[in-house]
Amino acid sequence: MNRYPHPLVAAIPLVVLIGLLVIVITLFGSDSLSGGSQTALLFGSAVCVAISMAFYRVPWQTFEQQMARTMSGIFVTLMILLAVGMLAGSWMVSGVVPTLIYYGVQILSPRFFLVSACVICSLVSLLSGSSWTTIATLGVALLAIGQALGVSTAWTAGAIISGAYFGDKMSPLSDTTILASSATGVDIFVHIRYMMHTTVPALTVALLIYTVAGLFFGTQGELHIEQYTSGLSSTFNISLWTLLVPLVTGVLIWRHVPSLIVLFLSSLLAGITALVLQPHILAQIAGDPQLGTAGALTRGLIVTYCSSTAVDTGFASLNELVSTGGMAGMLNTIWLIICAMCFGATMLASGMIHSLTGVIVRWVRTRFSLVGSTVLSGLLLNLTTGDQFISIVLNADMFREVYSKEGYEGRLLSRTTEDSATVTSVLVPWNTCGMTQATVLGVPTLTYLPYCFFNLLCPLMTLLVAAVGWRIRRSVSAE
Repeated sequence: MNRYPHPLVAAIPLVVLIGLLVIVITLFGSDSLSGGSQTALLFGSAVCVAISMAFYRVPWQTFEQQMARTMSGIFVTLMILLAVGMLAGSWMVSGVVPTLIYYGVQILSPRFFLVSACVICSLVSLLSGSSWTTIATLGVALLAIGQALGVSTAWTAGAIISGAYFGDKMSPLSDTTILASSATGVDIFVHIRYMMHTTVPALTVALLIYTVAGLFFGTQGELHIEQYTSGLSSTFNISLWTLLVPLVTGVLIWRHVPSLIVLFLSSLLAGITALVLQPHILAQIAGDPQLGTAGALTRGLIVTYCSSTAVDTGFASLNELVSTGGMAGMLNTIWLIICAMCFGATMLASGMIHSLTGVIVRWVRTRFSLVGSTVLSGLLLNLTTGDQFISIVLNADMFREVYSKEGYEGRLLSRTTEDSATVTSVLVPWNTCGMTQATVLGVPTLTYLPYCFFNLLCPLMTLLVAAVGWRIRRSVSAE
């Protein structure tokens, strides 16, 4: 390739993709993840490849090589998604989530549920370093508790995601935190301390919003609480012994065991718990009385891990709550991630991403425009590459020399990259984070997006701090 495409040309695949996604969402609504969005991503990729090969002589081998590199980088992510599917099914059928719901709706107040959910997820994610693990475990249970309390699922999902991403962003165990600090050459603890100037105010404002919003939910959930507790107690064996599963999971997280291993071991332990405490549920899921006791339990457990499950509690709303999709429920998300990575790989191989972000870099004139360009670039990379890790690395690579030339400390770049690329990834429907959390929580990305106040406030807070110049210093040589 002799040159990068003109920015207006480079924007064509992105415009095509967004246009097709708008059409797909309009036509299919919540079913858009069943094939429509994947098709839109592939058509966007095809437009990118066609333009590059026809007008810029980019060989097909370049696209193949970039796709191979990109796909190899998301293998563990795809395995984690399958493990999350196993965990969701086994935690529900074993009685872990029903027990948490049963006691949670009686302990937590509807008025302070949102702020409590946000704080709980913040602490767990801070200790674990993983927003995905936090949302897949506690997040699912908190969403169910919120439904029983009469709290909007969109608000609850927003509070859960806000808390989980705060902890993920500020934890020294987080892969995104480690990546952002290493990609910019900044000590991880220097990076974390510097992020506090924007992250803590953003979380504080978010908690205030959740506190005020919770006051309006009042006692809407009174009737739901009685229905849910009676339905759960008559269907599941509600026992504090089931809480050994999340307790062991917490110990594994505290011991810094890798997320994939934690999710698998937790699913295995939940399966054993289901065999001991909920054999009648497994027999109901098996649905074949001719199998005998051992056969029914084995079939029920396999179905729990692999496929969709439905348990009759006597209440339609509760039936929907305790149903799960297992690993099969994650397949549409995996399909979508593969297509999103295909689009990101073609945009990288063609040089179109560099062309678009190059325009942003040229806007840099002042401290505010430098930080603003970095924020805009992080968001654009999340939109075009579909993966927060790629966004973090590319953002750091593109702006490292600019920050150095302007005399600003590397920690300003590392913080701004996290304040944009890390927290906004979950707000993009075709990004790996957005797709995963929408699937795990069962709430579409665009539905929970307006209520993820921490994620929305972080980029704005970093712009505000840049405008004021608080704790932003030039290096001695530049001064």
